[in-house]
Amino acid sequence: MDLMTEEAHPDKTGQMMSCSKMIVEALKQEKVEVVFGYPGGAVLNIYDALYDGGIPHILPRHEQGAIHAAEGYARVTGKPGVVIATSGPGATNIVTGLADAMMDSLPVIVFTGQVNSHALGSDAFQEAPTLGISMPITKHNYQLQHVKDLPRIIKEAFHIATTGRPGPVLIDIPKDFSAETGHFDYSLPVHLPGYQVKKKPAKESVEQVISAIKGAEKPVILAGAGVLHSEATFELKQFAERYQLPVTSTLLGLGSFPASHRLFLGMAGMHGTYAANMSLYETDLLINIGARFDDRLTGNLKHFAPHAKVVHIDIDPAEVGKNVPTHIPVIGDAKESLQLLLAEPKEENDNSVWRKKLQYYKDEYPLWYKEDFQTIKPQRLVELVHEWTHGDAAIATDVGQHQMWSAQFYPLESPNKWITSGGLGTMGFGLPAAIGAQIGLPNTTVVALLGDAGFQMTLQELALLKEYSLPVKIIIVNNEAMGMVRQWQQLFYKERYSESLLPNQPDYVKLADAYGIKGEKVDREEDFVRVLKESLSVKEPFVIDCRVTPDENVYPMIAPGKGIQEMVGMKP
Repeated sequence: MDLMTEEAHPDKTGQMMSCSKMIVEALKQEKVEVVFGYPGGAVLNIYDALYDGGIPHILPRHEQGAIHAAEGYARVTGKPGVVIATSGPGATNIVTGLADAMMDSLPVIVFTGQVNSHALGSDAFQEAPTLGISMPITKHNYQLQHVKDLPRIIKEAFHIATTGRPGPVLIDIPKDFSAETGHFDYSLPVHLPGYQVKKKPAKESVEQVISAIKGAEKPVILAGAGVLHSEATFELKQFAERYQLPVTSTLLGLGSFPASHRLFLGMAGMHGTYAANMSLYETDLLINIGARFDDRLTGNLKHFAPHAKVVHIDIDPAEVGKNVPTHIPVIGDAKESLQLLLAEPKEENDNSVWRKKLQYYKDEYPLWYKEDFQTIKPQRLVELVHEWTHGDAAIATDVGQHQMWSAQFYPLESPNKWITSGGLGTMGFGLPAAIGAQIGLPNTTVVALLGDAGFQMTLQELALLKEYSLPVKIIIVNNEAMGMVRQWQQLFYKERYSESLLPNQPDYVKLADAYGIKGEKVDREEDFVRVLKESLSVKEPFVIDCRVTPDENVYPMIAPGKGIQEMVGMKP
């Protein structure tokens, strides 16, 4: 099924139409390619308008699947994902996805149904205070009061979700309003005096950055997801090469800088590389581009970049100085900021001694694992996926050990192919997000590397793979445990494995077959390679239940409360 067929839609501005048809028409005006949603009583009028509205609709089997799929679509395309959910439990089922999109800065537009306006506050059937629930976890939200306002609200919602720091916007629509008729005018410009995005940074800030580079002996760039959101990967590479600046990245910043580049140090943070973390500890000039300085990156803040002058380039001024004191704030879009930095006269800077030291760290303390010829090591599994996809697949994960191994052992050369839940850490994210990514990138191989625990949270979305002919390759990194929970219990709770082991696994091959999908269980490397090659050779979905070494841990690791330089497990 080709979901991406574009049709010419005439501009219907100025016509009278129902509120529900206004929604469909506004989505066409915004060039929305697909909608993810689940019908219910409060949105039946909207679904009636969608019936012959000309916009492809994906029906997940749970509202959480809808919003995670929209996130995956937004992640790989940069376009807003659109979601529809009914009132009450429909709306509350998307709360996790709203919080996830908010923390990871993903543009998502959500339409929720609501009980009739005259019944608001009466505890009517399937009523929930959606506006209040969603307010802290959305960039903005609305509840429709007058049908005449709907075109303006939708246009504002798309503008807010996609400009500045992206994020989710929710529109709550009482059912009686969805049937009313009004004048559709989508031609008016967005006018939001209280929402002004500053894309271009101050020139004096840019000049201060160049001056700081000139005087630095140990500079390093920290690349965050803001580089990807602003499509600044080309400028980042130019900037790093111009001044020979080593580059590390956050978990969500992976893909913003080529992993094979000689200046790249790897991912930083709790499970980052030794070279990346030591660069952040020893640096005298830290240039943060679009990263939040969250705790999983910094470790104990007392020990984070203690000797550094900190530059923070970010379009969201609320992030600058929030966690780490900033000496040179650069408020603006990452792409425009880098372009201005590149436009400045080049200053000479010789940091060759520093780069040699970091190269020594890379050579002396690479990522590692011990081979085991009796079982499949999960790190080896990821390496094999990288090898047989030529490093060009879009990789979706859940959260936990397999997520970290994927980040470590699937080096990314290009942007927007890393789909993971970073800030919220949402189990169950991977499968529906992979579905959204495959819809957004129909000609790209999408691999869902999932933990056995996370997969079981949203496995019902397997139905979509067959229904919509989506060739997602699902690889269950099956260690019969909530792996990261088990690892923490081993290391910090005296091996008291309280409710973290999952020995009673379902038969995933039979499960895949029940959904009309081919699957196979493997526990040896040669069998995994054979099945992986088979799965990649066909344009159809495939489930591989890969039984890996059950007690493997993720290293290196920074223990809770420790500084970024206090890693354990750097060597076997």
